[in-house]
Amino acid sequence: MTVIPVSVAPRGFGQTARRDAWWATPAAVFTVLSAFIVYATWAAFQGQHYTYGPYLSPFYSPELFGDSPHAWFGPKPAAWPGWLPFSPALLILPFPGLFRLTCYYYRGAYYKAFWADPPSCAVGEPRSGYRGEHAFPLIVQNVHRYFLYVAVVFLVLLLTDVWHALWFPDPGTGRVSFGIGVGTLVLATNLVLLTGYTLGCHSLRHLVGGCIDQISRRPARATAYRCVTCLNGRHMLFAWLSLFSVALTDLYVRLCSMGILTDWRLV
Repeated sequence: MTVIPVSVAPRGFGQTARRDAWWATPAAVFTVLSAFIVYATWAAFQGQHYTYGPYLSPFYSPELFGDSPHAWFGPKPAAWPGWLPFSPALLILPFPGLFRLTCYYYRGAYYKAFWADPPSCAVGEPRSGYRGEHAFPLIVQNVHRYFLYVAVVFLVLLLTDVWHALWFPDPGTGRVSFGIGVGTLVLATNLVLLTGYTLGCHSLRHLVGGCIDQISRRPARATAYRCVTCLNGRHMLFAWLSLFSVALTDLYVRLCSMGILTDWRLV
């Protein structure tokens, strides 16, 4: 048999034989994620208009210190340095943010969109070597499982926020009565989408179904595994929908607090 040597020349950045619009998806991901990062950073540093009546923005939940009735421990600590900007969101937002940053789906999305690693399949990238996630700093992505535990706790806190959003104080008497407003539905929808995203996590699927030779012998875990697997199949959908919902929920509460929107009571 005759062996014909074949030399493979590396592609330059952006070079490809593909004729489709391969750049469209990474460009869209870059635009949307950049817009979200800019808005979330701006909203976190505002430190105001994050609460309206019983509603609390998910960017600020839980409010550990602050001036609203939702604050757990009262106003800003007196020992807080004057040169350091204070916002209740800055105390808690890094935790759900790092959960998304280390998410398996988001890694694949922003590796292509921001780092061009690679920009798309069969498209040249701007580097000659590949180290993957086996070296610093990308090896730190393995902490994703631990941020999953924190994210589940945040789901419980957001569920508490939805419960509080069912009780409206009367401005005149101060009495609290049950009710449902548009904001209640906004917060509840955001919770559902965040739950679908979090419980569809690849790490949770491994935790539920791992270390068992025959999961069918564990009916409860088998049911949980099927549910997580079902959500995992829609992980990309929930990742994007929950990204939009958390920003839109903050925007809704903010616009109501500023008097731009009116929160209609449905019940």
